[in-house]
Amino acid sequence: MRIIEPSFQILDELDRASAAVRLEACGRVCYKSEDKIGDDSAIPFVTRIAAHGHNSVLEMAVVSYRLRCREEAVAALLACQPRFLVIDREEGGLLVTASMRAYREIFAAHGDNALLALLRRDLRVTCPYLFPAGEEDGSVPSGADGVDLRRLSLTEVDELPDELRLRHRFVAVRFIVNRAVTHELVRHRPCSFLQESQRYCRYSEDKFGSEVTFIKPVFFAEGSAEYRLWQGAMEETERVYFRLLETSTPQAARTVLPNSCKTEIIVFCNLVEWRHIFALRTTPAAEPSMREIMIPLQKEMERRYRIR
Repeated sequence: MRIIEPSFQILDELDRASAAVRLEACGRVCYKSEDKIGDDSAIPFVTRIAAHGHNSVLEMAVVSYRLRCREEAVAALLACQPRFLVIDREEGGLLVTASMRAYREIFAAHGDNALLALLRRDLRVTCPYLFPAGEEDGSVPSGADGVDLRRLSLTEVDELPDELRLRHRFVAVRFIVNRAVTHELVRHRPCSFLQESQRYCRYSEDKFGSEVTFIKPVFFAEGSAEYRLWQGAMEETERVYFRLLETSTPQAARTVLPNSCKTEIIVFCNLVEWRHIFALRTTPAAEPSMREIMIPLQKEMERRYRIR
């Protein structure tokens, strides 16, 4: 048995990686298969994920565009009810940011929209593994005359006025926490999540140290009677879990694992939602284990991204 402190990591090193590299790095957290990442593993991994319909992984990369277009083109796009796209009006056009999943789904539902057709054509150049080429790629969509479409770099997004930057700048954070904390995190509906799966992870394997890892509880002082009771319960849980694995699958054996189990979760959302999370999860009324991790994260996010 291993006991560790909770922690977080802002995944800013992935912000300038390709979409495929980013999606693989995030997606493999679910299966704890990061050891399989190689120089040429990203595109095959992402292609398989998309083919199997594991769409939550595709929510972990976003692309922003600036479109200069006529008002009727704006109205036609908004009529598609783009629920999972972040859209803001600018003078003469729109700012659009969406995840790979959102683009794929709105393209499938509204393939005849002129602005969406232009976005699809651009994404097919840079991400053909997610947006396969079609017969219509060589032609200009009807209604797209006079549209100026440009993909925004991360630097350009960071330089937007604050009211736009906070909506279009997405940040991913990887947490190592107990499962009670993740049960609360996933209630934040605008976020995207990828979490270590106890269904697939067999903690008796060498890559997990052949042990179950637990998060040190914030509630009990180490060495206290309460802490010793907790530690004894975790040791017994690990023993029973390994015994069940002798005759059962990980998804069956996991039913004895408690909230104190260590898990990894990636939370991905825009800065508006991060600000909302901090407003709820750092107050004196918030759950202590949540405050333990969110208060230092809030300070770091405010320093990096100006979200006060």
